[in-house]
Amino acid sequence: MEEDSKPYKWQSREQSLGYMVNWAARLFAREMDDALRPFGLMSGQLPVFFALADGKPQSQRDLVRLAAVEQSTMAKTLSRMERDGLIERMPDPSDRRSALISLSSSAADRLPDISAAVAAINARSHARLSEEESGLLLRLLHQVVNGLANDRS
Repeated sequence: MEEDSKPYKWQSREQSLGYMVNWAARLFAREMDDALRPFGLMSGQLPVFFALADGKPQSQRDLVRLAAVEQSTMAKTLSRMERDGLIERMPDPSDRRSALISLSSSAADRLPDISAAVAAINARSHARLSEEESGLLLRLLHQVVNGLANDRS
């Protein structure tokens, strides 16, 4: 067999950063969904919760930017959250065509429990790492995210 006709040798899954990060993300999402189900929340809604947790209403455009998702994804997420009584929309006084979104009072009341559930899963994910390893992993993931995000800009 000639050198050029050899089949491509795939990188092992365990040596692929993309595969391992994706696998970890799927495991996180599953654990988060299980922990958040009693609150009527799903892991995909957490970015909206985090963005609105300070009580400051946000526009849908701002939530798209903060959550780093597509406009259509945010629209569907917000529709579900509104249907489930997790968010409220109010007219934007500075732009009549836009609405400001905030957590409903019942959702805001659940923030401490939701935060505790998220913190517990994050703690479990770090349990086998030293404090230094955890910090290094987070710094490296920030670099990966920033590199990929900047490449798209």
